[in-house]
Amino acid sequence: MIPTTEEARQELELAGQLNPGPWTAHSVHVGRAAQEIAQRCPGLDGDKAYALGLLHDIGRRYGVSARRHGIDGYRFLMEKGWGQAARVCLTHSFPVADFTKEMGKNDMTGQQSEFVQRYLQGIVYDDYDKLLILCDSLATAQGFCLLEKRFVDTARRYGVFPFTVERWNATFAIKEYFEKQMRCCLYDILPNVKETTFLHEPLWQPPVR
Repeated sequence: MIPTTEEARQELELAGQLNPGPWTAHSVHVGRAAQEIAQRCPGLDGDKAYALGLLHDIGRRYGVSARRHGIDGYRFLMEKGWGQAARVCLTHSFPVADFTKEMGKNDMTGQQSEFVQRYLQGIVYDDYDKLLILCDSLATAQGFCLLEKRFVDTARRYGVFPFTVERWNATFAIKEYFEKQMRCCLYDILPNVKETTFLHEPLWQPPVR
């Protein structure tokens, strides 16, 4: 099951009160991008995609975290019975479905890490998994942007790894997959991509504690 769009909005609003930050605006734009693409692809539901986008980072409701936000969101949404939304909390960070090819500090416990590794090994990505992976890389807190902008921003925060280009190529492949279904360039359907791409904003960093 998945939440309604209104339920998803309410959960994101509450989460933003618990842990204020640009991640909530990013989530709104991810949801909007997912909705716009899904509406143009056979077999996908725009409202469902929007709700999944709103909740993909919901694990951040518990505070500033790195990889742990995925498992935190998964468990929070599973408790609500929203299994597909919970799934996207885990899959959206892995354009390559390999637990060892994730960026950022692994702040999960050993048990949590083993769970996510087994989970990724046991599934095949569906179109909603692919869509949210793509849209996570199309949206900043300010709006929609070229994939390259998000890739560089992420590399500046986390560094580069032997598998960085593999992750980028996997995301570009997903972009091309959906563009074939839409029969257009996805940048043509997302507003203000050029403006947001060239908007200069200070690189967000988690607060020092």
